[in-house]
Amino acid sequence: MRQLVYCVASTLDGFIAGPDGADPTGPGGFWPVPEDYLAHLVAELPETLPGPAREAFGITAEGRRFDTVLEGRRSYEVGLDAGVTDAYPHLRHLVFSRTLAGSPDPAVEVVASDPVATVRELKQQPGKDIWLLGGSGLAGSLRGEIDRMLVKLGPLTLGSGIPLFSGATPFAPQAWELLAHTVLPSGAAFLEYRRAAAGDPAA
Repeated sequence: MRQLVYCVASTLDGFIAGPDGADPTGPGGFWPVPEDYLAHLVAELPETLPGPAREAFGITAEGRRFDTVLEGRRSYEVGLDAGVTDAYPHLRHLVFSRTLAGSPDPAVEVVASDPVATVRELKQQPGKDIWLLGGSGLAGSLRGEIDRMLVKLGPLTLGSGIPLFSGATPFAPQAWELLAHTVLPSGAAFLEYRRAAAGDPAA
């Protein structure tokens, strides 16, 4: 069965964006993108790079891990504000929103129905894993459906901002098992976790 993977960049203090929700890697952004960090993405997670970056690096092969990306309206609008209607044309792209009147791009599917029901249906379909891009509101809604977390941990703190999961997410402790880790010389760490099974002593 396909798995839902929350693959997201986070600061040491658990924030995925600043208080304004703007792209932390965009112009004037605070997120460090050193050479080794970018090289690791190209080698290990090329399908998570937006279309223009893939073109710049000459990446044309389909993704090894993901074939679908999910994001919420606020995250999607970060790209729209930059004039990008589909940042991931190489993936099936679903945007969850009850307020968007329609899709600004024919390749982007706007979903107004329950995210949990949609993800459960997607998991039953053939294909590669499903990438949960964010933001924190959608991640909070889908927290119980996340099978793995792949955290790109950056060596910085913000103090405040948008957290991994929305503050409205219910309190429900969940243990995770570390599957793999890569620490880069620049200080970034790629940490992959699997949800601990029910009945596991750690859960």
